[in-house]
Amino acid sequence: MYFPVVLLSLLVLIPLAADALDNGLALKPTMGWLHWERFMCNIDCDKDPNNCISESLYMQMADVMVKEGWKEAGYEYVCIDDCWPSYQRDAKGRLQADPKRFPGGIKKLADYVHSKGLKLGIYADVGKNTCAGYPGSLGYYETDAQTFADWGVDLLKFDGCNMDWKLLGEGYVNMSKALNQTGASILYSCEWPLYEWQFRQPNYTAIRETCNHWRNYADVYDSWNSVKSILDWTASHQDIIVPSAGPGGWNDPDMLVIGNFGLSHDQQESQMALWAIMAAPLLMSNDLRDICPRSKDLLQNRRIIAISQDPLGRQGYRTAKVDSFEVWERPLYKNQLAIAVLNKQEIGGPRGFFISVAPGWKICSPQCNVTQILPQFKEIGVQTLNSKVVVSVNPSGTALLTVTPINRVPTGSHKLHWQDTPVKHNMPFLK
Repeated sequence: MYFPVVLLSLLVLIPLAADALDNGLALKPTMGWLHWERFMCNIDCDKDPNNCISESLYMQMADVMVKEGWKEAGYEYVCIDDCWPSYQRDAKGRLQADPKRFPGGIKKLADYVHSKGLKLGIYADVGKNTCAGYPGSLGYYETDAQTFADWGVDLLKFDGCNMDWKLLGEGYVNMSKALNQTGASILYSCEWPLYEWQFRQPNYTAIRETCNHWRNYADVYDSWNSVKSILDWTASHQDIIVPSAGPGGWNDPDMLVIGNFGLSHDQQESQMALWAIMAAPLLMSNDLRDICPRSKDLLQNRRIIAISQDPLGRQGYRTAKVDSFEVWERPLYKNQLAIAVLNKQEIGGPRGFFISVAPGWKICSPQCNVTQILPQFKEIGVQTLNSKVVVSVNPSGTALLTVTPINRVPTGSHKLHWQDTPVKHNMPFLK
């Protein structure tokens, strides 16, 4: 087999990420569950009590997360999205939950979630109103931050609807300051760059100093075209966004839709693998009460989660396009490398790919140990730089592997020490 290889920008001169928001949170990508993609703004609890936005939905998800191994796998946040509040603030100007759907209020819900050893996330908006028309936080940043702290909220997703784009940065910074001033540990999830990109390139240094993670691109839908569009946008902007990611702050490509209706299992594997490569928050939006065993096993796959949560904290990115394959690579702690090979040809059957074509395969000099995680776990074993290992990848599927150098003693200017100390490159093995 011969593959014409297009090497993409290797980002070899990218500086380290700027200082992160100094709240001690999100040192690894956030893991949890978020209601929006699956349940949206369903507030009709009379007709659809099992799926409406209510305290019962979040309590049930918390119960399942503990009973079905999600918490043990690392998923810790149960997150409310839009449509939870009343349409009016209370007499003191504070947000209040819809009394019919949240009869116990958010404090009671937070206490319940905490009793399960989990954390509660909530949603608000930087502008006058939320995207669904509920009260926004404009003019109430300090009030809302203190309200969330008083309730025991652990994460705030702060949307960007109904706000003059020129004031977005100021609004996001002001809420960040307000949250920190409460003294509570509240992870801050922003959508600042998402709403600014249509006007100008955002300032990612300022965003990283303000937020723990940030959305860059359009909402994910339960479709493969949506997932592909997110991957394409990320790859085409990787020189700009990858340097901003690291412990304390992460690029957020939006929710995992694994376990829903729109993706084949191969496509679900692709989303899971590439979200791990991108060091993305793993925030599922699905119905954990009714999820197929195969999707559950994928979402709880400890080897993939280990890549996501790798302590080096470097975001991976696309390194090559090869005959309708894409190669994505992520440097890992202790000189390891994760390689994802995505088959973008959506016709025909499985196709073979020489893994040695991947630019990062250079770390196999003189030897390396290769483990395949997807589509099936397999110890491929010891290989060399000249090995001709072929992985089979289904249409729209992904092969995910980890590569560990063996007996590697770098010398002189080729010394590779990105695992323990800061370096000036995201992918030093591509030099």
